[in-house]
Amino acid sequence: VQLQASGGGLVQAGGSLRLSCVASRSISIFRQIDWHRQAPGKQREFVAFGGPGGNTHYADSVKGRFTISRDDAKNTVYLQMDSLKPEDTGTYYCYIPRVNSWGQGTLVTVSS
Repeated sequence: VQLQASGGGLVQAGGSLRLSCVASRSISIFRQIDWHRQAPGKQREFVAFGGPGGNTHYADSVKGRFTISRDDAKNTVYLQMDSLKPEDTGTYYCYIPRVNSWGQGTLVTVSS
């Protein structure tokens, strides 16, 4: 399955962005769809997990600020990012572990 992420951009600290990840086919069969990110010069890290029935899990660094959601009818997973901080800067990727499928990433830059 191919994943297309979008919605990144440049935003000031304290601002918001909404990322979208559209899959090339139905995502309803996948229990787990994640968002990960990679800051410049650092390893890729887990950000959020979205499962069926509203089951979610977040990295401590984004808990309370980011919200993952999914619309299986649209084959889309979202990441609502609020109260953004400069340390949130990086390329954000959606990922389906079951098929080891990564999206191409969308760049988020948060200025101080």
